[in-house]
Amino acid sequence: MGWFNSVKNPKLKNAKKQNDNIPTGLWKKCVGCGEVLQSERLADNHNVCPICDHHYRITATERINILCDKDSFVEYAKDYATNDPLKFEDKHTYSTRLEKAISNNGRDDGTICGEAKIDGQSVAIAVMDFHFMGGSMGVVTGEKIALAMDIGYEKNIPVVVVSCSGGARMQEGILSLMQMAKTSAARRRLKNNGIAFISILTDPTTGGCAASFSMLGDINIAEPKALIGFAGPRVIEQSIRQTLPEGFQRSEFLLEHGFIDRIVHRKKMKAELSFFISMFGNES
Repeated sequence: MGWFNSVKNPKLKNAKKQNDNIPTGLWKKCVGCGEVLQSERLADNHNVCPICDHHYRITATERINILCDKDSFVEYAKDYATNDPLKFEDKHTYSTRLEKAISNNGRDDGTICGEAKIDGQSVAIAVMDFHFMGGSMGVVTGEKIALAMDIGYEKNIPVVVVSCSGGARMQEGILSLMQMAKTSAARRRLKNNGIAFISILTDPTTGGCAASFSMLGDINIAEPKALIGFAGPRVIEQSIRQTLPEGFQRSEFLLEHGFIDRIVHRKKMKAELSFFISMFGNES
């Protein structure tokens, strides 16, 4: 053993982890297939894995840039801000959670609504953002979705709503649940006047949104493998004490059982919307 102790390698002894100067965020491991991807390549592909087609969640702004003609989107109700009507508090106050969400996202609410053009065709549009408190539907989100439908009604143009939500926002209690009735009533007015409503369901579309406006489209279009349903599969399994079928509540399962009309890849979504807007032909 003495021989091993006497042999010393100063290079090994003094070796330190070298700084490779590689910036963070250049690479991302796909949660679908495990492939390591260049972040820039992923962004160029609309945040869809080029290997397995896993659709990552994107912000409302990114969604609008993908779906709408360049510089055509005009935002409405930008100054609508959520308050704390119930003074709700659990581990943290609702006000504190809101401040954090606003700070992280740079917006007063996750949902964006307004008017835009898709291949030159006018639409009213509302887009939800899961990055803002899980895309939960509070009073402001309900108001903006109803407003988009009101714009469509007043201007006789199709309405597009992109859902991405964990459900109604518990911190606003019954006020958040009332948005289900508000948005459903606004959607009914569109139907009564023959104005098209196209609902796009992304991962996830659950809870109060799935139980109201999200599933009420003239055409319900989903992204691949999106989780869609009222309660999550884990809650259902615990309630009924049974194992659910493979792929339960995913887009493909819902299409097979007649709950949605189409599954469309994100890169083809704008073309698909353009086709249906042209087909319905509401614009005067």
